[in-house]
Amino acid sequence: MKDLTQQQEVGPYVVRHATAEDVHGARSVMLDTFYREFDYGYVPSWHTDVVDIHRSYLDNPRHTLVVAVRDGEVVATTGLHSRGPVHPPHPRWLCERYPSGRTAQLARVYVRPAHRRHGLARVMVLMACEFAARTPGYDSIYLHTNVDIPGAEGFWRSLATEVFDARTTGEHGGFGTVHFEIPIPWRDGADHDHGSLVRAGGR
Repeated sequence: MKDLTQQQEVGPYVVRHATAEDVHGARSVMLDTFYREFDYGYVPSWHTDVVDIHRSYLDNPRHTLVVAVRDGEVVATTGLHSRGPVHPPHPRWLCERYPSGRTAQLARVYVRPAHRRHGLARVMVLMACEFAARTPGYDSIYLHTNVDIPGAEGFWRSLATEVFDARTTGEHGGFGTVHFEIPIPWRDGADHDHGSLVRAGGR
């Protein structure tokens, strides 16, 4: 069963695993990002998880949605699910390297513009990675991002290792897609304190 009690205070914000009460606010953050920042809006074939957040993130014990909340408002999101990348549009070899079921994929790492520069994305990602580390069956943590979005490339390179730069391939209709992997924490056999990764990331 998921541990939904874990949370991290970041100034006036609280970063925690989402509950049913957060679904409307989380969906609003995601849709606003699609329309206002990505310019392509809602695309059904790409964004099915946004329509059914309950089934995609809350109901599955191996999935989670992390949110940052201030004064009761969801202002940032990070999802983690067990579906690997899909061919097409992604290369077949990449999909074979990160198969569904054994891959923890990070998704929907979005922060409303007015709430950026507070370290929220980093704390959310680290909390999601901790969740992956404590969930049986995951071999890797994978993500892809559009590096044309200001700040995205530098942020992910500070946390992850590049696996494949797809900008020269025209993948995803020519968007600046780069694929990354994050090592699963604590796969060293040591006994780590619960929440230590998140606390370290929030300093």
